[in-house]
Amino acid sequence: MTDAAQMIFDRLLPPPGPPQAAQARAPGNIALAKYWGKRDPALNLPCNSSLSVSLRDWGSITRVAPAPDRQDAVWLNGERLPGTSPFAMKALAFAGRFRRGLDAPLHIRTTNTIPTAAGLASSASGFAALTKALCAAFGADLDPAGQSQLARIGSGSACRSLWHGFVRWDRGRAPDGADSHGYPLPDIWPGFRIAVIPVDIGPKAHPSRAGMNRTVATSPLYASWPERAEADCADVRAAIEARDLRTLGETAEANALAMHATMLAARPALIYLKPQTWVVLETLWRARADGLVAYATMDAGANVKLIFLENAARDVQAAFPPARVIAPFDPP
Repeated sequence: MTDAAQMIFDRLLPPPGPPQAAQARAPGNIALAKYWGKRDPALNLPCNSSLSVSLRDWGSITRVAPAPDRQDAVWLNGERLPGTSPFAMKALAFAGRFRRGLDAPLHIRTTNTIPTAAGLASSASGFAALTKALCAAFGADLDPAGQSQLARIGSGSACRSLWHGFVRWDRGRAPDGADSHGYPLPDIWPGFRIAVIPVDIGPKAHPSRAGMNRTVATSPLYASWPERAEADCADVRAAIEARDLRTLGETAEANALAMHATMLAARPALIYLKPQTWVVLETLWRARADGLVAYATMDAGANVKLIFLENAARDVQAAFPPARVIAPFDPP
């Protein structure tokens, strides 16, 4: 059987040779217009385009080096993982796509700079940093668009974590995914802020990949999602260009709630939001009625992220004491 994902690596990478030690870092990202559902699960090709903003210093630092003991091994935040760990298995399987049969055992060491209690997954920054480090280790002088295609295979949203700032991921049309990758937007918005409000920092009951597949296969609401999500992505892009926070926030919040509605309608239902999530949302909506200009977005999880401008930061912090405020356009 043809491995379509491996064919992308074979097309983009030079012939494999002995790897060198290399290190890379990548920021996490929060999608303002969500990606949910795949037109090709094997290649992580999305049903709709998406748009995100990076989290500055919150992300991953990954070092790849030849293994002096000739044994593959993976460390996460200083802890050597057992070979049966899902993270280690995914990282080494991804590294295998670069090795392509070459006998070159690797040591992979990843440190997440996302605060432990932030309730954010790090697969996007993790696979983006791993992609960059492996490209450097194996002498692959790829442009960022090429690296983004490879990172997408590891984790879809990783293709948006190659850059800082606003990044759009085009859904693309090509069957092989050659036109489905991230690219940075030129817009710089110094006053733009993201607040992360942790609700549940434990592992999700349903991994995003499985949740997407179930939603696409069983939700009667999903049929209208790709077209609506594509329009939302365009509206978010236009709002960023216009520095129109109200339109951006209203669109992002509606987009996130619509995504969760498709999950609720899946058979059986997928429920990522927790009771405390709704408490945060209701608190936000009451504060907004009283004049706070801030909006919410939620990924496939319980945690809430708020979108607002610098002049609202004090009020956001007062209304939500656990909030961690990030200035995406400050120097990393």
